[in-house]
Amino acid sequence: MTSSTEQQKHKHTNRLIHATSPYLLQHAHNPVDWYEWGPEALEKAKKEDKPIFLSIGYSACHWCHVMERESFEDEETATLMNERFICIKVDREERPDLDDIYMSATQAFTRSGGWPMSVWLTPDQRPFYAGTYFPPESRPGRPGFKDVLSYLSRVWHEEREKALQQAEALTEAVRQLTRVEPGDEVVPYDIVMRATEFLSRAFDPVKGGITGGGTNKFPPSMAMDLMLRRYHASLDDDKGPDTKLLELVELTLDKMAYGGIYDHLGGGIARYSTDADWLVPHFEKMLYDQALVSDIYQKAYQLTKKPLYGRVAREIFDYVIDDLQSPDGGFYSTRDADSEGEEGKFYIWSRKEVVAVLGESEAALFCDYYDVSEAGNWEGHNILNVPRSPETVAKLNKISVEELESRVAASRKRLFDVRKKRVMPHLDDKILSGWNGLMIASMAKGYRIFEEPRYRDAAVKAAEFVLTRMRDSEGRLLRTYRGGKTHTLGYLDDYAFMTEALLNLYETTFEMKWLEQAEQLNAQLMKHYRDEKEGAYFFTSDEAEKVLVRAKDANDSAIPSGNSVQLMNLQRLAILLGRKDLTEEAEKLMRAFSKKMSKQPFSSERLLSGIDFFHRRPKEMAFVSPSGDVSPADGLINAAWQHYVPNAVFALLTAADNAETVTKRVPLLVGKTPLDGKPSVYVCENYTCKAPTTEAKVMLEQIGR
Repeated sequence: MTSSTEQQKHKHTNRLIHATSPYLLQHAHNPVDWYEWGPEALEKAKKEDKPIFLSIGYSACHWCHVMERESFEDEETATLMNERFICIKVDREERPDLDDIYMSATQAFTRSGGWPMSVWLTPDQRPFYAGTYFPPESRPGRPGFKDVLSYLSRVWHEEREKALQQAEALTEAVRQLTRVEPGDEVVPYDIVMRATEFLSRAFDPVKGGITGGGTNKFPPSMAMDLMLRRYHASLDDDKGPDTKLLELVELTLDKMAYGGIYDHLGGGIARYSTDADWLVPHFEKMLYDQALVSDIYQKAYQLTKKPLYGRVAREIFDYVIDDLQSPDGGFYSTRDADSEGEEGKFYIWSRKEVVAVLGESEAALFCDYYDVSEAGNWEGHNILNVPRSPETVAKLNKISVEELESRVAASRKRLFDVRKKRVMPHLDDKILSGWNGLMIASMAKGYRIFEEPRYRDAAVKAAEFVLTRMRDSEGRLLRTYRGGKTHTLGYLDDYAFMTEALLNLYETTFEMKWLEQAEQLNAQLMKHYRDEKEGAYFFTSDEAEKVLVRAKDANDSAIPSGNSVQLMNLQRLAILLGRKDLTEEAEKLMRAFSKKMSKQPFSSERLLSGIDFFHRRPKEMAFVSPSGDVSPADGLINAAWQHYVPNAVFALLTAADNAETVTKRVPLLVGKTPLDGKPSVYVCENYTCKAPTTEAKVMLEQIGR
């Protein structure tokens, strides 16, 4: 039976009912006369001389839901919005170009940012007022939304010049924030060293991660990747290895794996922790976090062989396949934080619930291990976490660690089966090509590192989905897919992330089609996104809709920047395809950001990984299979992938390949033949190769550190 509240809510239907974005569809029954961003709304604003109210958020955003309930579902507030503004709703995940531009304006105006983002624009799209969440009524230190609407409407009609001056100032601020002045030289390696020294001071030495002055902790995946690279390089330093870098990475990975930010029953990582102890997450699970976090865990596993890191990486992959992969292959975007109107309700437990499922004896052990108590560890409830080591818990319970782990694993499965019957948090089932690229890139490597064909199959299925279902008639990559509808020309991120994914698929499956597709995407990217004058790449295509500014940056935030990933892509393609022009393009990209990097290297950890690749030069691994397929060489290939080599490229030639054709495409394979008719590998560097070997042990010695 439908409640009167639900009936009231759904008596309105606005234009968003035709949207593909789940976030926009969540607002399709607001009494607000919402528009999607596009010509209709922008032209109406000009025609009626009304300012635009631009609201940007995403489906898993908790405070977006709050502002909707409080303001956008309120009839009085909606009337005020409809009469005085043209109201546009944007999903930041579908339109990251608009999100980046107007977030820059919001940060310039308020010195902070976040979502929901609330920005007021002139009819020609220039921002003149901005904020994030506004409560319905004014309260100390935070103006109420209705008061802001009334004030800005009065300013627009009675003090227009004031609004226009503010619009000009904010627009100029956005231009300055998105302007990159190129330098004259390639970024030197000492910038990598400076950045990692800074990170080692910024990391919490007791609990891991970076707080940044607040209480929230986000998984610092890209920072840890850079720190592992620098640790690896320091193994050859005269003064010895920088062990502190490795210790901080391991500390952080341990705390995350045992903390509440990790889903101990179902796998997967939450977006961030709201406390310094990694206990209380913001429970949403973003696809990009699963990609980046699984990747850093598998890299740490390669280096340390610590079973915990391998287990966490595999459980994240398993979670993504089981919960976020569509039947057609593409990966969905997000699993929300809220269920039944409460954040985290799906994930938390009372001790009584645990006992009801497990019985008193097994519940006692489980609760001891996972910090479950009558009082609870969060608002009277329990978030599963592991505050003490398995060794300590086993000793206190007078059992072996093996018995502890076996019994706890059985209990986890029983509780997981019960949890599956709860009301699931909302699924944002749109498919984004760039986020899929990040996930494919990590999972393809997981196939070799963990010798798990399931990960290869899932990655291949996702890549085929993007390449066949998310392109237009001219072969251009598109951003968004949902419900059979694909739209919005791809951004730099989409092209760069998918290119990386295809390179990883080639270097793990050795199917030439993936390398060819990577080359094609790279060619499209260079044609339509390249800054011909100053180097590097714009966020939007030269064929895309013109917006306030055409931004170009290398800031790595929640996800890496497209330029950062593209720097590595260019270098890998240059080696695999033997193309000097791509090396020159990579150097031009580095020069484009060299001034910024000398002043602010700490916001571009992924770019610095590409700079590390450039200066330290990769190992070039040429495998040869004496038969018509890859499998005879699997032992050598897997051994190479399971060894931590931060900078490497992989290629393979089989007896079934047309050697002339393949070596023309991949010059690294020229002259490579099996040794004694056995699967072989040539370890090369700068196209100079060591003697071929058929033994993994010898190969690893040749790779060295």
